[in-house]
Amino acid sequence: MRAPLRLLPLVAAVALVVSGCGSSTDSPTVNAPGSSAAAPLASLLPQAIRDRGTLVVGSDVAYPPVEFFDTDGKTVIGLDPDLGKALGAQLGITLKFQNATFDGLITSLTKSKRIDLIMSAMSDNKKRQQEIDFVDYFLAGTSIIVKKGNPDNIKGLDDFCGKTIAIQRGTTQDDVATAQLATCKKRGKDLKILKFDRDTEALLQVRQGRAVADMNDFPVAAYTASKSSDYEVVGTQIAAGPYGIGVRKEDTQLRDALKQALQALIDNGEYAKILQKWNVTAGALKTATVNAGT
Repeated sequence: MRAPLRLLPLVAAVALVVSGCGSSTDSPTVNAPGSSAAAPLASLLPQAIRDRGTLVVGSDVAYPPVEFFDTDGKTVIGLDPDLGKALGAQLGITLKFQNATFDGLITSLTKSKRIDLIMSAMSDNKKRQQEIDFVDYFLAGTSIIVKKGNPDNIKGLDDFCGKTIAIQRGTTQDDVATAQLATCKKRGKDLKILKFDRDTEALLQVRQGRAVADMNDFPVAAYTASKSSDYEVVGTQIAAGPYGIGVRKEDTQLRDALKQALQALIDNGEYAKILQKWNVTAGALKTATVNAGT
């Protein structure tokens, strides 16, 4: 899903940023209004989107500090909503964030078309590029999170062999775990992988001792550990790569408009201010790119 660099403070205890993630059917949404006054890049959008004035953004809202619910349990805050608001201001539209389960986001974008974009700490990689395009906006990598005190002495992926881990299904970490399972089997050991719809459920397995570790994007893992005495981050980051805004492959004009809007935010300094607000400046990109993940 979701991978390197940055640190983070915030509000709201993560101990279990908890069930805030529901289905796209009955979950709350948040609007990120664009600036009707300026909108310097509005002309780059397809006319149909300009006429509609909104884009629905699918997001798994349980991933602080990237996207999560504020203390009221309804308002979505974080890096992605703030970037969405700023992009909307450049393009003169409203980006409306809609909560959904992570592993269903691509299907909702490409098949049912219930959403227009994905902004959900989704890692841009070649596998996902087969289905959608990405406008890359942030750099991130996978970290291992364990129970406080690291009772199973987990230092890296190889320490998973012969043990049980818990992860969120459909994420980059799911792919990392699957690859490690193959490695463990070559060494004559098994690896049991418990998969859940939401990372909060995976973290619970670690806290209760049913799994020795969870894997998560570094900023999320660091945030979790900083807000809860139950966890700590161990080892070094794995497979750093970009987060991307997911766009249908046929929506090339929208994709290119988003890229130019993001570059404008990088150039005018607003991008840096948003990252600084959430203490994730180490993940900053200097140039907006398309499908740069490997």
